[in-house]
Amino acid sequence: MTSKKTATALIAAGRSKKFTHGSVNPVIQRASSLVFDTVEEKKHATINRTKGALFYGRRGTLTHFALQDAMTELEGGAGCALYPCGAAAIANAILAFVSAGDHLLVTGSAYEPTQDFCNKVLNRMNISTTFFDPMIGDDIASLIQPNTKVVFLESPGSITMEVQDVPAIVAAVRRINPEIIIMIDNTWAAGILFKALDFGIDISIQSGTKYIVGHSDAMLGTAVANARCWDQLREQSYLLGQMADADTAYMASRGLRTLALRLKQHQESSLRIAHWLAERPEVAQVNHPALPGCKGHDNFVRDFSGCNGLFSFVLKSKLNQDQLSNYLDHFSHFSMAYSWGGFESLILANQPEELAAIRPAGGVDFSGTLIRLHIGLEDCDDLIDDLTAGFIRIKEM
Repeated sequence: MTSKKTATALIAAGRSKKFTHGSVNPVIQRASSLVFDTVEEKKHATINRTKGALFYGRRGTLTHFALQDAMTELEGGAGCALYPCGAAAIANAILAFVSAGDHLLVTGSAYEPTQDFCNKVLNRMNISTTFFDPMIGDDIASLIQPNTKVVFLESPGSITMEVQDVPAIVAAVRRINPEIIIMIDNTWAAGILFKALDFGIDISIQSGTKYIVGHSDAMLGTAVANARCWDQLREQSYLLGQMADADTAYMASRGLRTLALRLKQHQESSLRIAHWLAERPEVAQVNHPALPGCKGHDNFVRDFSGCNGLFSFVLKSKLNQDQLSNYLDHFSHFSMAYSWGGFESLILANQPEELAAIRPAGGVDFSGTLIRLHIGLEDCDDLIDDLTAGFIRIKEM
C-alpha cells in the first residue's frame, strides 16, 4: 500500500497517463485482437504479456490494466485477477490451488454459493471440504489435515455477520503448515475497510458487483494476491478463460472514485438505524459488527477501519408466511432483491431453519425470523419511518 490515505488513493489509483491518454479517466479499450506492426513488437508483447503489455483481449486491455493496477495498489498485493462475477472469483481462486485428493477448510458462515461450489463441484472432483465454526480462532489447528491446501474465510460472515479472529486463524495455520493458501471473501470490507493481505492472508476476493461498482448495474469479481500466489492465480485463471469486459472494468474504476464517500454515508446511516433497531421491542438482537452484541465485535474493533450498510437483525418471534408477506410486500424505500452494495436500500428475510440448513458448522442460536438489511443512501428518517411501518404491519396481523 502506498503512503497515501485511502480516500486519496481511491481517487488516484489506476489513473496514470499510460491508461488515461490525456483524459481524466482511463480509456475504454474494447478489443479481441491487438495488432502488432512488426515481428519485434509481437515478440516483445509475447514476452511481456503478463506484465501489462497489450497481447490479446483475454489478457486484458488498457481498461482492464487500469482497474487491476488500482485494486493491486489499494489492497497491497502483487496483482489482481478479474472475473465476470464474485462467485467466479471465489471458484477460480480455489481451483487455482487445489487438485484431486486435496482438502479445504471453509468457514461455515460463507456465502451460500461458496458452500455449493465446494459441495457440488469440488466434491465431484474428489476434493473434500470441512466447514468450521467462524468463531473457531486458533482452534482451527485441530482441523488441518496433511492434505489441507486452502483455508477459506469470510468476515463478517454472510447474513449472520460473525467477525472472525483472522490473526489467530492465520497464526495457527502458518504454525501447522506455512504452505497452505489462506483466502478471504473480503466483499463486505470492499477491500479497504479490512486490509486482508496485511494480516497474512494470501488472496483477498471480492464481488466487485457490490461496493466497487456501487450502482447495481454490473457484475464483476476481483482477486488480489500476494507475491507468492500471484503468478499461479493469474495463469490458472487465464487458462480457465476468466476475464471481465472492458465496459464493466471501466465502470468499476469509476466506482472507486466515490467509494470512500459512499462507504462513509452507508456507515453513518447503518449505525444510526442499527442503534434504533436495538431499542425496538420487536427485536431480539442486532447483528452489526460495530455493535457489541454482534459475535466477534472485539475482532471488528481491532482489525477493521470502518463499516458499511449491510447487517441483520433477529425478531423476537418467528413470522408465519402471511405475516412475512405482509411485512415484506409493502415497504416504500426497502426493495426485496439479492445482492447489495448499491445506492438503494434492500431487505430480505430468512427463517431460522433456512439458515440452519446453510450453516453446516452450526451456530444458528436464535428462533425468530432474521431480517437482512442493506442501508442505502436515502435519508435515514425516511428509512426509519419505513421500518416503523413494517413493525406496525407485524402487530396488525
